[in-house]
Amino acid sequence: MTVRVEKLTRTYRGGTAAVTALSGVDATFGSGTFTAVMGPSGSGKSTLLQCAAGLDRPDDGRVWIGDTEISRMAEAERTALRRDRIGFVFQAFNLIGALTVEENIVLPLRLAGAVPDRAWLAHVVERIGLTERLRHRPAHLSGGQQQRVAIARALATRPDVIFCDEPTGALDSNTAAEVLALLRAVVDEHGQTVVMVTHDPVAASYADRVMVLADGRIVSDTPQPGAARIAERLAVLDRRGAVR
Repeated sequence: MTVRVEKLTRTYRGGTAAVTALSGVDATFGSGTFTAVMGPSGSGKSTLLQCAAGLDRPDDGRVWIGDTEISRMAEAERTALRRDRIGFVFQAFNLIGALTVEENIVLPLRLAGAVPDRAWLAHVVERIGLTERLRHRPAHLSGGQQQRVAIARALATRPDVIFCDEPTGALDSNTAAEVLALLRAVVDEHGQTVVMVTHDPVAASYADRVMVLADGRIVSDTPQPGAARIAERLAVLDRRGAVR
């Protein structure tokens, strides 16, 4: 499913100060692709993700998930769309400690009053390597295992799009590589669309494409050239948000 944003603008106001997080951003995330969104702190990358996912409402501009414009939807409509068509994976795993792994995975379906597709869930659990952990609780899992649960939960509803915000930020390099390989497989094996915010050039090298933001604008948008070149591009990002 293609995600498209048009002239997206978002300003946050605190007291007398105003910070423009996005300034007229246009972007398309094609169906069945993996995009890494990068940039310095405060560049607008997380705001772009949240607006594209319907978690935040832009001040101006439009957002489409497939053929559905979500930017002008009522909150109840956006909540239903997120539940049915969008998956989320964040740095904080957001698992419920009182529930087992299996209960955490199927929670979105339960909340929606939907009957889990057991064959699909079994496939997801096996692919992600959680078959032997279904009755465990999050406290008994490693960080990497907890992130796998979060990915399985995101996949449980067969979403069209998966948004990830620093999904490997709290993981060691080996575990991060496993998680990134799983996200890559989601695109390659199931044709889903993944949009991932990351600060890590190695993580970005798993994507098809790297989009760099600075000062609320896209300053680079290219096929990913490998971790070393990504790191080099970020290093030469000047104060005005231009890539030399």
